Amino acid sequence: MLEVEHEQNTLILKISGRIDGSNAGDFQTKVQESIPQDTGSVILDMNDLIYISSAGLRVILLLAKNLRSKKGKLAMCSVAGPVKDVFTISGFSAIIPTYDDRPSALSAIA
Repeated sequence: MLEVEHEQNTLILKISGRIDGSNAGDFQTKVQESIPQDTGSVILDMNDLIYISSAGLRVILLLAKNLRSKKGKLAMCSVAGPVKDVFTISGFSAIIPTYDDRPSALSAIA
């Protein structure tokens, strides 16, 4: 569900599988545990995410608000298929910068 990586002083959260009402609480806990207090930039890599529900969107919105309050940056990359549709319809693509791939997100957020 969540794999943590570091690249160019940026925290990468690689999300996979499904995020829905049955596991959004666990996802939120893992996200919170993965982000140190002094994190400045986070990229959500969604290349392997196949489904996200409103419960998952809520977790991402909370992360965005948390990072903004710390003057941090958040970006998403590799959002495709039905997941991309959900982000577009919900307006999240207008709130959180979204890039086609990880290198593009890294260069934009650095």
